[in-house]
Amino acid sequence: MPFVNGEIYSYEEFIKDNKAKVNGYLNLIMWASVLAGPAIALGILIGLFNDITYYDCMDISVVVIVFAIIHTVLFVKFRYSVLVGLFALISIDSILVYLSINHLYISLIWFCVPLLSILFCNRWIYFVALVVNYFTMVIATYITAPYFIQTRSNYSVPSDFFWSRIWGFTIEASIMMLAGILLGKHSISHFKDLIERNNQITDQIKETQEKMDILDSMADIYDYVNLLNFSANTEMSLRDRNRIQRGIDPVTQTHTNLNRKLNETIMPDQRDKFLEFTNISTVRSRLANRKVISSEFVDAISGWFRAQYIAVDKANDGIPNMVIYTVSNIDEEKRREEHLIRISRTDELTRLYNRRCYDEDVADFNGKMIPPNLVIFSADVNGLKGVNDTMGHAAGDELIKGAAECLVSAIGNKGKVYRMGGDEFQAMVFTDNPEQIFESIQKKISGWHGKTVKELHLSVGFAKVEDAEVPNITAIEKVADERMYADKRAYYQRAGIDRRSGGDRRDGQDRRRRSD
Repeated sequence: MPFVNGEIYSYEEFIKDNKAKVNGYLNLIMWASVLAGPAIALGILIGLFNDITYYDCMDISVVVIVFAIIHTVLFVKFRYSVLVGLFALISIDSILVYLSINHLYISLIWFCVPLLSILFCNRWIYFVALVVNYFTMVIATYITAPYFIQTRSNYSVPSDFFWSRIWGFTIEASIMMLAGILLGKHSISHFKDLIERNNQITDQIKETQEKMDILDSMADIYDYVNLLNFSANTEMSLRDRNRIQRGIDPVTQTHTNLNRKLNETIMPDQRDKFLEFTNISTVRSRLANRKVISSEFVDAISGWFRAQYIAVDKANDGIPNMVIYTVSNIDEEKRREEHLIRISRTDELTRLYNRRCYDEDVADFNGKMIPPNLVIFSADVNGLKGVNDTMGHAAGDELIKGAAECLVSAIGNKGKVYRMGGDEFQAMVFTDNPEQIFESIQKKISGWHGKTVKELHLSVGFAKVEDAEVPNITAIEKVADERMYADKRAYYQRAGIDRRSGGDRRDGQDRRRRSD
């Protein structure tokens, strides 16, 4: 075979191995030729051969054994050498000469010897074998010519018989040479083509096996893995070890058997999206010049899952003929993702949304009309520095968490509360009655009591869309900040605290200023 164990086998490797095989066959022929002596002796016994003796038979066997032993030694040491084969061919020619001298002629074998050299697929070996064979026939004819003219009346001298036979041998050898050249040329060309075709098949087998190995590994990764063959219009589950192919009708069937089953438990609000994505009548065009398309859905039983189509075999126009459809549960992945997102958007101390979340929510309004009932609340804890300095940061943290509780409980589900940093809070609320929420915040504050700190003071300001000069978040927030600072100044005046002394002085520009 021109390939071994699924590996590519080059013509050079084939020729090398072929030399060893042909040398091996020639060695068997030589050892089989040892039987020539006993066979001739049997012919003498039954009266077929009268001009040869039993001693000649023994000599023939001895000569053949000597040649066979020498060839065996050479074959063991140089099995890939054409010279070993050439030795075998010359040995056979020599044995034929010896037989001719003993008046035993086997003309057919004379012409078969050069043909054996064609097996090496080597032109110069063939020509050498042909020349050696021709000259051994000349030698044998010259030696036996005197014997032959004694048995034939049409030749008066040995030279007449010799040149007559040699002329015939020359014609036959010329015909054999031409036939051998054509046969050798055809054989070499045939072997090269055969090896090339088989190597192509080997490549295809390896490629197919690699694909199947990938598909088998995919079957272990995904919950469902189906191979869609649009050339044969079949659907096959790769998780099914029996690999049963089921027909699909691209004209009347828009969804595979698997997707019709999955559609039964898909969440109702995602059903239309799922059916659109899994429509097999459009999946090939959607995969044109693309490797993968995927989408995520929620199953009522198992939660989130990801469905994707992977192009496997594409035609010249980029449209896939074979597609892998996979389904994998990603509910745990989604939960981790949501958890990480929640952590990244949440303040650790108060569990409120953080400034990053606030900036993302504000960005959602870019290029959009601001809802007319949007209200921004700005809040700041009063006296936090003094509490930290006199009672410790644990007490300060208690104040911050208390402020968060008051704001959240007052606003409820009407909006979101954010801790912007330190003792600063912001709330984005959708309401037509912000005054009521403001009053609710004040009541929550006045009724709050902590374990370490007994009371909470919070400055609060709010602004509606119509309060800002321009209808954008930054302008509304600026008004809310100004009103909060006004409330803070009023608080310190009532408390008789000089903020310039450092008790709780805070420059408004040291605060977050997204308008800058």
